[in-house]
Amino acid sequence: MTDWRLNGRAIIGRAYPRVLGVMREPSWILFDIFLPLLGIAAYIFYYRAMNAPEMYTGFIVIGGAMTAYWMNVLWSMATQFYWEKEVGNLQLYMLAPMSRMSVLAGMALGGMLMTTIRAVSTVLLGVFLFNVQLTLAQPLELALVFSLTLIALYGMGMMFSSLFLMWGRSAMQMTSLLQEPIYLVSGFYFPVKALGYWVALGASILPITLGLDGMRQLLFGVSSNGFLPVDLEIIILAVLAVAFFFLARHFLEYMENMGKREGRLTLRWQ
Repeated sequence: MTDWRLNGRAIIGRAYPRVLGVMREPSWILFDIFLPLLGIAAYIFYYRAMNAPEMYTGFIVIGGAMTAYWMNVLWSMATQFYWEKEVGNLQLYMLAPMSRMSVLAGMALGGMLMTTIRAVSTVLLGVFLFNVQLTLAQPLELALVFSLTLIALYGMGMMFSSLFLMWGRSAMQMTSLLQEPIYLVSGFYFPVKALGYWVALGASILPITLGLDGMRQLLFGVSSNGFLPVDLEIIILAVLAVAFFFLARHFLEYMENMGKREGRLTLRWQ
């Protein structure tokens, strides 16, 4: 079997259980759709009690939808190799003849499809329940920003997957550290520009920061208090997507070489 066919089948094979897993337990779909709305509703009522501009309701709905992707990258991409080692599957990945990058790509593809159900439902229900007014003047540009954000974000997840495996049990602390603080510095529920230029610039290393900012500018216009021009954010997101892909490949090779040298890559509790 040629390499591209083998790796293509590995991508589909690794994405398949994540897509199928969404439909395995129908009650999970209900929880994934409605429970996140409770947290979003809390922020919306808080802003409305303070008489904030109505577009902030839309900011929260879009930020709440993108939260699903960030959680998926942290818990189903970054920590995945570590979990695979703990349950004994990592040896199988190392022995199989396909590229380990195809395994990571399959995890990313399946994660995107699985999470999109929750994200789309959050946006649709949020728009309907809270009467959010969106402007789709540039749908192609919006789709481009969204796609580049996901590619760069999951590329970062692929990179973290090897790093978290090398860090071992410290990966859990890193995951917790990267969860709540990122909601603040990436501006999930408010314009990131409000944090100041240098904080917003530093947070832009995370693709979701510029992705959220760009999508809000395209959906709510110039009054959305954007950080950078959308065209520049598209360029930066494209650079981040390529950079994270190559870094993921580099750290994957480093992790494999280290495992060959030290012989403890697949040992549990390391």
